[in-house]
Amino acid sequence: MSEAAPLSGPGVEALVRRVIDVINAARPMPLSTSVMVSRDEIIELLEAALLELPEEVREARWLLKEREDLLSKARVDAGLVIEEARTRVAQMVQRTEVVRSAELKARQTVEQAESRARRRQHEVDDYCDQRLEQFAAALEKIQSAVVNARTRLQPTMPEHEPDTPTEPERSSDSEVFDQDEN
Repeated sequence: MSEAAPLSGPGVEALVRRVIDVINAARPMPLSTSVMVSRDEIIELLEAALLELPEEVREARWLLKEREDLLSKARVDAGLVIEEARTRVAQMVQRTEVVRSAELKARQTVEQAESRARRRQHEVDDYCDQRLEQFAAALEKIQSAVVNARTRLQPTMPEHEPDTPTEPERSSDSEVFDQDEN
């Protein structure tokens, strides 16, 4: 070490000033702007300055480091929360779209079913109407045949003379024609 004073002094500021003085008092190197300093002396002064730093500075450095770590973690957490929120929003939008699509499909299905039901009802009504018309036509033919048969039977039936009874009288309450009784 050069002619430096011992490392006792008012504190860090004094030690830093001593380092500056040592560098300013250093011998210049020939043909250069560089100077020669004692490495050991400078290191010793700087280490002493570090030891002289108040505890609050170390705590402040530690707090700054913790703050940066917390901010970094908070940024990561915030990014994760934002990403999760975006994912949830996308899922909710997708669900909403799925629900809308399902409701639309359900409405279309119900409308198609109602349309088919109306068409089937009309087909059934038309079929029943056709069958009833055929049945009415058949009944008309049957009725016409019955009327024709009755008219054919009436001229062949003998007329009864009311004055001369040929058969024993039956009770007048029930007269039934029996064609076997001629």
